[in-house]
Amino acid sequence: MLVSLFCTFVKFQYTPMKKIQMVDLKGQYAGIKEQVDSSILEVINTTTFINGPEVHSFQKELEDYLGIKHVIPCANGTDALQIAMMGLGLQPGDEVITADFTFAATVEVIALLQLTPVLVDVEIDSFNIDPEAIRKAITPKTKAIVPVHLFGQAANMDEIMAIAKEHDLYVIEDNAQGIGANYTDKNGRKEKTGTIGHVASTSFFPSKNLGCYGDGGAIFTNDDALAHTIRGIVNHGMYERYHHDVVGVNSRLDSIQAAVLRAKLPNLDAYNNARRNAARKYNKAFKGIDNIITPKVSSGCQTSCDVICDTCDCHVFHQYTLRILNADRDALVKHLNANNIPCGVYYPIPLHSQKAYTSDRYKEADFTVTNQLIKEVISLPMHTELDDEQIDFITQHIIDFISK
Repeated sequence: MLVSLFCTFVKFQYTPMKKIQMVDLKGQYAGIKEQVDSSILEVINTTTFINGPEVHSFQKELEDYLGIKHVIPCANGTDALQIAMMGLGLQPGDEVITADFTFAATVEVIALLQLTPVLVDVEIDSFNIDPEAIRKAITPKTKAIVPVHLFGQAANMDEIMAIAKEHDLYVIEDNAQGIGANYTDKNGRKEKTGTIGHVASTSFFPSKNLGCYGDGGAIFTNDDALAHTIRGIVNHGMYERYHHDVVGVNSRLDSIQAAVLRAKLPNLDAYNNARRNAARKYNKAFKGIDNIITPKVSSGCQTSCDVICDTCDCHVFHQYTLRILNADRDALVKHLNANNIPCGVYYPIPLHSQKAYTSDRYKEADFTVTNQLIKEVISLPMHTELDDEQIDFITQHIIDFISK
């Protein structure tokens, strides 16, 4: 009888740890379920599926949040980057400089438009494009620079904009991973990433910091003429129905996805703060472990820091990415997976080594940092719903493995 009562007591007292996920979209949805459900139902009831009120409202609300004149929604982040380049009138053969250490979509659209991608190395601490590498890569054919705010940290926009001004180049920010991040310039002025260059693109893929429940994207600019051109491009080149003034594409954000984004946008800063808080806890757990290099906030803030101070807002931790030194990174991946801890290697192969983008112009000596990072990086679960128990479980398994 006593044993039975004890077992019953233990059964009701013990709460198992939540399953660890790389991104917990279901948990996030629970907090905004009522608004999301009612907004989607309203779209269905009104049947305003394309260019409906939800799209226009989201556009205006995102403009206000970013402090930018023009947000042009589109179908996905890759389209957004391609359309931005189309809007600038870049021509086949024009050279576009971007980072070697990033997702392929960044270089993919350059190639699709028959432009010439020029890949350069990144900084070891920030993982972002190296301004000095940009300078060395500029030729008379260079027309644009595409900095990627990788993993959610602002690139060094002071240097990049100065280089662009000196050489009369466009700057196209790839803000797919950085929405909501602030950049503090050399004069102490804060601007949102995606509002500093001539034009910017972002993705609303579900796992992004501001993600919808399908595909979605947007282009940002303060240039009125460029915004007008882009609005035509996203809609088959039309400003008036059946009048095609420019070569365009069919790339529109649908109303249901806009409804989801409207529900999430007021929470974006809180979502990003939750990610930073999780990153602080990760950093604290790994402090003093020689073989683990934690993310450093080294761009876009007035000071570089390892602890991610309470006022830090230039990194939104789309990914929390470690560097593993003097240990078997791939074996660590297997160890984590065996213990039901998801993780990712972003990115295992540099773009200059990808079959689609190899070129005789590239020399391995020009990519020493990228070639090092692909052997060291590992990204841990990072989302708004991470709790202390999960972080403790994850970090302890990593420390145990490294300490063997």
